[in-house]
Amino acid sequence: MNVESSGFECYALFHALKLHFTSKYDFVKYSGKTNVTQDSFMIRKDKFTFYKLSRKYNKDDMFGFFVSNLLEKPKLWSGDLLSEDAESTFKVWQKTQQSLFYIFQQDLSTLMEDVDSPQQLLKVVDGEYPLLYNNYVQSRIKLETVMIMNQFLNFFPMWTKRVDDDLIFPDFIQKCTKYAPFLNYDATKYKHALKSQMCAVV
Repeated sequence: MNVESSGFECYALFHALKLHFTSKYDFVKYSGKTNVTQDSFMIRKDKFTFYKLSRKYNKDDMFGFFVSNLLEKPKLWSGDLLSEDAESTFKVWQKTQQSLFYIFQQDLSTLMEDVDSPQQLLKVVDGEYPLLYNNYVQSRIKLETVMIMNQFLNFFPMWTKRVDDDLIFPDFIQKCTKYAPFLNYDATKYKHALKSQMCAVV
């Protein structure tokens, strides 16, 4: 693979993922394919950013690098991709993925310590944010923990109907929806951990 093609492939991946996080485009449905061409890439002023990134990361790491940064800033400018902040964001995300089950267990312990029943974490009272969401906003638990719990308990539709916030909260649900296809975990293992924690406080 020559430098030009690898630089273009890096840009094409970034473009597709950015579309995924900011529009109705579905990266998985379209296998990451968009209408960008190598010719259009070659006249971009930021093409050297993607040359540099293609030399710095392998394909798997590049995917994680883009996902982690677009999660934080969906409208991320390409000029920020070479910043220390972008690299730091990726490293934090990477650490989370590597220790996800441990983090999930720790987050569940943190959550269950504060309630008498699991339902208290999920219920919406008078349109206010649920306790589980507040724990995420306060950085007491990871986004991934909320998403995995929702995968098994499916409370997002109820939250969407009952939370009285048309500004911030829909962006949170959108973020989770867009991130979900890229979150990999052993469903059976995590479901058992969740069930054990929930039963312990009932």
